[in-house]
Amino acid sequence: MRYGSLLLVAMVFIFLTACQHKEQANDESNSSNEEGLTPVSFMLEWTPNTNHTGIYVAQEKGYFEEAGLEVDIMLPGEAGTEQLIASEKADFGMSVQEHLTIARDEGMPLVSIAAIMQHNTAGYTSDKDLDINNPKDFEGKTFGAVGNDLEQAIMQTIMKENDADFSKVDFKNIGDADFFAAIKKDIDFSLVYEGWTGKEAELRNQDLNMVYLKDFSEALDFYTPVLATSESMVEDQPEQVEAFVHAAVKGYEFAIEHPEEAAEILSEKEPDLNPDLVQRSQAWVSEKYRDDSAQFGVQEEDRWKKVEAFMLDYDIIEEPIQKDQAFTNEFLPTKKE
Repeated sequence: MRYGSLLLVAMVFIFLTACQHKEQANDESNSSNEEGLTPVSFMLEWTPNTNHTGIYVAQEKGYFEEAGLEVDIMLPGEAGTEQLIASEKADFGMSVQEHLTIARDEGMPLVSIAAIMQHNTAGYTSDKDLDINNPKDFEGKTFGAVGNDLEQAIMQTIMKENDADFSKVDFKNIGDADFFAAIKKDIDFSLVYEGWTGKEAELRNQDLNMVYLKDFSEALDFYTPVLATSESMVEDQPEQVEAFVHAAVKGYEFAIEHPEEAAEILSEKEPDLNPDLVQRSQAWVSEKYRDDSAQFGVQEEDRWKKVEAFMLDYDIIEEPIQKDQAFTNEFLPTKKE
């Protein structure tokens, strides 16, 4: 999920646009529109991709409408999804556990209300010819970095836990440069998501190695991404939160059972996406939404404890967060036996 005068202007514009969306919803607020639906806003955390498919499916299939909601899917801006949700400029949005934890440490009252992925699908990725297969192989290599403390901490912990020397990795800031261009000239490896960049590599007939974070450190098995909202929504409008979650879950469950049709829906809604990449990604991602969990969306306290401990150890957060307020399973549909 990366940051002059022109940039400042863009940030202000995006923030004001988001505010306008929210204010329009509040004007009709807590009341229905002409169709009898309650308007709510949903903010993506990144450009549209198969992490978001269930939301698009729920919109296209009428699941949100059946739940009494009219959902406005908003594209991300530099203001940041977490900031917009916390300041009530968006009702719901997509986040990731690690960013939500940091946001709560900074005083943003965010709540994770469902896990989109049961396990972290991010990995350190390199050209197969470099033979980078474990953290020890990172030594002497150049890493393509975004440039923040979190990625430093992630690299440190995965190498420390696997008897590798973090000081031997050369960090090169590439920002949001194209991964495939960067590994040809600037870097040896970088951190990407298998479900998107990995599948794009397959379409390019490019063989990559993936060193998954979760395979080498339990503390890095983040819930990423998650559906998020604010504490005020949870406390003041729980029925609306439940309606949204139920409809979204239905959308993701459809994508699990019908990945090809779900991919078609995403491609139709976002025609700038490569439909072949969407199909290939969706086929892989649909199996990862629920993965080894008996129910889509469930989050476990133990996973939150491990992530919190990792962030405290590396001073990413200053104090323990209130985990009982940081996430909840209460809005998920009752599991069918």
